[in-house]
Amino acid sequence: MRIAEIYSSLQGEGFLAGTPSTFVRTSGCNLRCHWCDTPFASWEPIGADRSIESIFDEVESLRLQHVVITGGEPLIFPEVVPLCSRLRRSGFHVTVETAGTVLPSTNNWPSAGDHALADLMSISPKLSSSAPPADTPARWQQRHAAARRRDEILHALMAEGPYQLKFVIDSPADLTEALCWLNDLGIDSGRVHRERVLFMPQGKSVEELDRTTAWLAGECLRTGIQLAHRHHIAWFGHTRGT
Repeated sequence: MRIAEIYSSLQGEGFLAGTPSTFVRTSGCNLRCHWCDTPFASWEPIGADRSIESIFDEVESLRLQHVVITGGEPLIFPEVVPLCSRLRRSGFHVTVETAGTVLPSTNNWPSAGDHALADLMSISPKLSSSAPPADTPARWQQRHAAARRRDEILHALMAEGPYQLKFVIDSPADLTEALCWLNDLGIDSGRVHRERVLFMPQGKSVEELDRTTAWLAGECLRTGIQLAHRHHIAWFGHTRGT
């Protein structure tokens, strides 16, 4: 599988924010979010193909219990399944970060309930505002729009075990769309657990995050959805390898 980088840092988002973790960033994505903060793993992917063994050895050398498989979109790689299995068998806590639009094309995909892929599925569905401009080459606006929402895959991933559902919010229109999407997914019927949902402000600087958080905090209080932050921006700035 193609790997852009492997590094250690503090998890900056979600339920495990602040946790020292090793990040394995795969390179390649089936979406093209216009605000993507890791274009070197999506728009212009870098990195080399690496074996599961070499990835495991580097993770092991960093000596942290928590491992985050991120991207790009790691689930486009069938090898993510045996990699996660190897890590978990060796005692690592594994989080997989995904947009929830694809499942690995493998016969080894775990069946619902056996929790074999990850200890935490971190799912970040992409709202319509994430689409790139209409004049983006290779018809990426249309391809992105067609691929970004796959509710059946979201439910399959949530059924695998512990999960967090993170929506990136940049505007009141994003908030409205996210709430409608959650309603479609079944937040009021119990198919989605409200305590597992996070609204996270969009931004690549502390100032941008603060502007959105100023109004989003009140909306989270009103709707009962947890407010998440991008702590790594405050801790390290918008810097690669953090």
